[in-house]
Formats: sequence, C-alpha cells, structure tokens
Amino acid sequence: MSILYFLSLVLFVIYVGWLSSRVCRRSLTEWWLTTFLLGAGSVILTGFLLSALYQTANSVVWAGSVFVTASVLGAILTFLIPRQERFSVRHLVQERWQTGRAWFGELSSYPRFLFSILFITLAIIAVTNLLLVLFTVPNEWDSMTGHLNRVMQYIQRGTMRHFGGTNWNIDTYPKSVCTLQIYTFLMTGHFENGFKFIHHLSYWTAIVAVFGIVQRIGQNRLSASFFCALAYALLPDFLMQAITTETDIVLTAYLSVLLYMLFTYRNTGTQQAADNRYLYLAGMAFGIAFGHKITFALLLPSVFVIMIYTVFLSRSLAITFGRTWRLAGAIVVGVCLWTLPTGYLKNIEVFGHPIGPPTALKHQSVERAGSLGNLLEQGSRNMVRYGFDHINLDGIRNVKAGATVNHAMRQPLVLVEDKLHMRLDEETDFSIQPFAFDRKFVFYNANPYWGIFGFGLVFPLLILVLVGFIRSTPHLYLGVALLLHFAALSYSAPYDPFKGRYFIETGLFGITFLALIFLHPRTSVDVPERTLWKTYVGLVTGLGCMSALMCVFLNTRALPFAWTAPDGNTFPSAFQADRIRQITIGRPDTYIPYKRFDELVPANATVALATINDDYEYPLYGPELSRRLIAIHPFEQGLKPIPKNADYLFFDKSVITPRPGDIRLGTDTTLRALMIVPGEDYYLRKLH
Repeated sequence: MSILYFLSLVLFVIYVGWLSSRVCRRSLTEWWLTTFLLGAGSVILTGFLLSALYQTANSVVWAGSVFVTASVLGAILTFLIPRQERFSVRHLVQERWQTGRAWFGELSSYPRFLFSILFITLAIIAVTNLLLVLFTVPNEWDSMTGHLNRVMQYIQRGTMRHFGGTNWNIDTYPKSVCTLQIYTFLMTGHFENGFKFIHHLSYWTAIVAVFGIVQRIGQNRLSASFFCALAYALLPDFLMQAITTETDIVLTAYLSVLLYMLFTYRNTGTQQAADNRYLYLAGMAFGIAFGHKITFALLLPSVFVIMIYTVFLSRSLAITFGRTWRLAGAIVVGVCLWTLPTGYLKNIEVFGHPIGPPTALKHQSVERAGSLGNLLEQGSRNMVRYGFDHINLDGIRNVKAGATVNHAMRQPLVLVEDKLHMRLDEETDFSIQPFAFDRKFVFYNANPYWGIFGFGLVFPLLILVLVGFIRSTPHLYLGVALLLHFAALSYSAPYDPFKGRYFIETGLFGITFLALIFLHPRTSVDVPERTLWKTYVGLVTGLGCMSALMCVFLNTRALPFAWTAPDGNTFPSAFQADRIRQITIGRPDTYIPYKRFDELVPANATVALATINDDYEYPLYGPELSRRLIAIHPFEQGLKPIPKNADYLFFDKSVITPRPGDIRLGTDTTLRALMIVPGEDYYLRKLH
C-alpha cells in the first residue's frame, strides 16, 4: 500500500501543476509559485475538513480528498480569470533552459566568474541538503517539544482538535503546517523525514519567487534576477532552515509568493488593464500566510507598504477603489478559508488570547517590557543589538581562525558602543538570553543571520537608496518595508540570540537590493573602469559562497562529516550517528536516559508522560514512531490521573515523586552546567 500512497502523492503534484497551467500566465516562475500555492492551499483545507471528521490519520481518505479540494479551488480560480492560451510546462522548461544558456554564454568574464562560483556553490549545497533531508532525523528544539510532537499526537488521535499538551506550543500554534506534514508523512508510508518536505520545498519556492520579483522590478534583467536569487539561496539563516522542521521558512515561502503576486500585478500592463488574477492569488497567499503563524502580523506594515506601491497608487481614485475592493475581498475570503480555522479562535476560547496563555505572552512577547516607556527604550536597544548581530562572518566563524578574524573585525563596534554607553549587554530585563558581542558557538552555529552578503552589500545599498544617492522607486518602498519589519521584530518581543531564524523574512525584502549591482548606473558592475567596486563585489560574493558552504558542512545539528567544533566538542556525522544521539544533539545531557528508555520500552507500548514544558517528547515515540504517548501533565493544568491503558509511566522527579521499583533513567549531570536548559531527572515505571 505504501507505494500506492506515494504514487498518489506524485499524481497530486502533477495534477496541481496541470491546474496551475490553466490559472497562470505562460511563465515558468509563475507556474512554480502558483503550483506551490494551490497545492499547499488544497492540502491545508483538506486537513481542516478531515480533522473535523476525525479522519486525520486515514491515508486512504487523504489520498483521494486532496484531488477534490484542488479541483474545486482550481475551478473557482479558472472561473475568475480571463481566458488564456494553454501551454506545455515541458516545452516551457526547454525554452527557459535555452534562454538561460544563451544568457550565460553572452556574459563577459567578470559576471561569468561571479555566477560560476554562485551556481557551483549552490549545486554542492543542493545535493548535500537533499541527502540531509532524506537521511537524517529532525532534531530542532521546538520540533522535539512542540511541532513534531503535536503532529504525532494528531495522527494518533485522528483529529487536530485541542487536547492539552505538555508544551504550550502544541495547542496554541496554528495547525495549517501540520496538515502538510501529516499528508506527506502518510503518503510516504510513514517516512519520518517526510515531515521536512514542505520546508525544503519552501526553500526552493522562495528562491524562485525572489528571481521573479526582481524580474518584475528590474525590467526582466536576468543577471540581476539570478544574482539576487542565488545570493538569497546562500544566506546563512535561510540555508540552515532548509533541512529542518522549523516554521519560519514556510512562512517565508508564503510571503515570497504574496510579494511576487503584488509586484506582478503592477507589472501586468497599464493601470486600467492590470490583471486581477494576481489580486485573487495574493489574497489566497495572504490568508495561508496568516494562518501559518501569528508572526505574520509583524509583517503586515511591511506588506501594506508594498501594497501601496503595487496596488493603491493609480491615476484616479476610481481605479484605486476598484483595485482595493478586489484585493480586500480576496483577503477576506483567504482569511476565512485558511486563517480562522487554523486555531486562533480556539485559542481565544481556551486562553482568552489568539496567541496563547498569559505565561507564554509574558515570556516572549511585548508584555514582558512592562511600561510603554521601557518598551520604547528596550525595543530601540534591541534594534541596535540585532544590527550588531548582523555584522558577523556567519559560517566562516564556525572555525577558530574565522572566529578570531570576526572578533577583530567587530572591535570598532564594541568601542563605539562603549563610548555611547548603550548598555547593550548590561540591560537584560527585555532579553530571553543576554546580549553578547561574541555570541556563544551554540547560538551562531544553529541560528546565524545574513552573513557577509547582508552587512557587505544589502545594508550599504539600502543606505544609499534611503539617502537618495541611488534613485529606485521600488527599492525605496522595499527599504521602508525592511525597516518596518526589523523594527517590529525588535519592539514586539525580548531580545533572543536565536532570533536569526525570524530575519529570513526581512531578508526577502533586503536581498532585492543586490539587483542594483546590475540595474543602476551608479552601482552597476558592467561599467569597465570600476575596478575597485567590482573587486569588492567579487570579494563579498566569494566570501558569501565560503560562508554558505561552511554553514552547511559545519552545522553541528546535521553534520555531513564528523567534526570537532571550536569549543572542543566532537560531533559524529549525522549519517552515521545513532538516532537518539542525533535527535538529542541540542540537549546531549538527555542522551543516556532517552537511550535507556528506547532499550527498555517496547515499540508498540502506550506510555503516560508526566513531563514539563521544556522536555523533549518526540524521541519517545521510538524509531518507527509507533509508541502511543499520553500527556498527563498538560501545560498549567496540573497532574492528571494515569490512564488505565498505559503500559509505562515516563516522568520527571520534579513532577512525580519516585517510589521503590521505579527505574531511574537519570540525566548526564557532567554536562548540566553547559546546557542552556538542563534536562530533568527522568524515571520509568512499568505499570502492568
């Protein structure tokens, strides 16, 4: 049966691609993005319906129902758009391949050098990352405590209804991404790494969208579009999420599709003849993005600025009104279909807030700042902190020599901060982890920022646009959008050294500034006499490629080859490490108790869990994900009775007092002082 389910997945992708060819114009970029949007939207809607019917774990129903949902959505979109000429995707791919070869063949030696190293670097990384996706287990902290844990709970329960999990993220996070993970997991025959597929696909989708956006704002200049897309593909924080089950990369893909649709709408013709299909697709992308994660709210000011440029500006009030009501209507429909059913309303019912319980809000949102005055002060301090965090040789500083160079390079910044008495590392009341000019290896290895592409090119070009040295209307709006999101991240939550993952969305606005290297007369590298400028761009590009390679090959969470980190810790290859060793890489002090648990508890046992919010629960499902886990210590609800059908009890000493006969699994106390959040003292009790 597994092969039949996999074939249905392949057929679904082909079918959605065919539907998209009836919706979009004859553009390979547009076809990819429309296929992604229609496919994700269909699976998400199907997941909501199946959850209501308690069919979340029914592979047969999933295999057939996604085709029905996609057909309905495709029919509606086809009805709304004007008639168009049908096209063959295969022929289109062949044409674009020939166009790309012709473009590369006509390049002069300097841009050919730039694009050669970029393409070669991406090719190496693409193959490596695909292998890591297919053959290494997920191991991110949030996935172990919340994201993947709740996916398994939904599969075991047959529904995504609220149930009260140990970690607050289980019930409060929107559930749309779970539908995508459950679908690929079931259709691949319960393949654990199928959980990563939507995230890896999102990586490539955002790259394609960046290419398309720059095509729309750059008069179809292939050099500008390819350079931005390739540079974005190599940004350290974006790269790191391409092989994980973190949620921000999927939000980035939705945002990229939304921005593409908006810029394409402006680019489709005269102000009277603009193609309304892009407003409808933008509304769909808006609803899916908002339903994916509440942090999309922080992007609303930025998105609104882009809407001003692409939709609202026109020659007459009547035209603006006509555009606005169509876009507004599409957004309302998108929100009703893809945002409201994902869990925000249930959060209000259970917790009184669309995000979650008060404890979570006070821990990592604006409430932690206290008074408005303190929020303004600490938020401004956060903007400077994140600005400093961006000025790092991410990837390169994973080795000792790179860290030494990075430290020396940043010394002037430290002196400036000291002279201005900013107190960035002294004020800690609006910080989850205190700011440090030299962040710990564990922070920057797992969650880097933009690396040298960011502080070497993006920020300088942004400043040149904002001061008027470079005049480019679309980049002016993109610059304002970037700054608004940067500010939103700084003021909306405490400083967090792991925040690099949130800035991949900000980077979507910022990476478009690299197009100016080919588009604007004052910064173009096509001018022969600009030797110094071309040398600088080449140096940044070369270091950016090196940074990307080092991010991937020295990423301790998923090492292709064994390596000893600068802090002295030795890590095995992710392809060779045993599953528990790899899955607890972020909390190595828990390896021993989890390994013993795996050895003692049968694969199909039912286990009651008396654990706490920070405990890894996902590894306890076992290598085949076949154990049934029942949480009896839900977040802030107190301890519940042990279910009669439970075979074992796994518990923390801080939750349940051990009694004679309980097996102490313990924790590795020799590592306790090195852990950001140490593991608990774990016990196992056989119940029958």
